[in-house]
Amino acid sequence: MSFFSINMKIRNAKIGDAEAITAQNISLAKESENIILKPETVLAGVKALLSDKKKGFYLVAEENDTIVGQLMITVEWSDWRNKSIWWVQSVYVQKEWRKKGVFTKLLDYIRQKARKQGVAFLRLYAHKNNRSALHVYEKVGWRREPYVFYHLSV
Repeated sequence: MSFFSINMKIRNAKIGDAEAITAQNISLAKESENIILKPETVLAGVKALLSDKKKGFYLVAEENDTIVGQLMITVEWSDWRNKSIWWVQSVYVQKEWRKKGVFTKLLDYIRQKARKQGVAFLRLYAHKNNRSALHVYEKVGWRREPYVFYHLSV
């Protein structure tokens, strides 16, 4: 059962949120893929995104002035649709706030924002072994795409 806190607010992140977002990104990597990230690298990456709207933006869920969840949006241009596609990334909700509606509230907010800005649709990827995340995404309406994801080092 989920609930929405009366005090919870969703807002665009600002540079002052960089340390909290960094800590959550480090937790996300450890939990989802058992990867240990370098805090200084992640902090620099978070600050780079927060300082350059062309790179994307973060949304944070805040309860009593404490960030309890987040998601990041990066933009892909679709020439097939002549519209942007927003990639939902770096989704994290603190353990004690899970199953309480935080992700749903973040997702509702970003869907409204995307509609207002004429975005074609939202996409995301998750590690295939991150079963808890896959379950949550499917539960709130995400559906699997028929694409295979590749990576090529440069």
